[in-house]
Amino acid sequence: QVRLVETGGGLVQAGGSLRLSCAASTRTLSLYNMGWFRQAPGKEREFVAAISRSGGSTYYADSVKGRFTISRDNAKNTVYLQMSSLKPEDTAVYYCAASLRCTGSGCPQALYDYWGQGTQVTVSS
Repeated sequence: QVRLVETGGGLVQAGGSLRLSCAASTRTLSLYNMGWFRQAPGKEREFVAAISRSGGSTYYADSVKGRFTISRDNAKNTVYLQMSSLKPEDTAVYYCAASLRCTGSGCPQALYDYWGQGTQVTVSS
């Protein structure tokens, strides 16, 4: 069992930045592909970004490409999502997730093995 805890959410003005962190309870985070997802009120949860086990490959939703950066520090068992040029439409609960089985924008949410509880990001206009 892997516990994931997201931190770093909050309220920010449009154009601002936030960095989300996802700390894992396991010492073997390097075994997992990691992803960030978000869910806005009244909408389905959607893919934001993903990173391969080693960090060598990253993937982004078109809506965040060029503004968000996913990274990981396996020695610290932590994954990050640096968010810049934030827009009101980025407002959502952001979740990190871990998968043993796949990575990339095409990896189904059902194939993520562990999920965090989420952190709220609110972008005001």
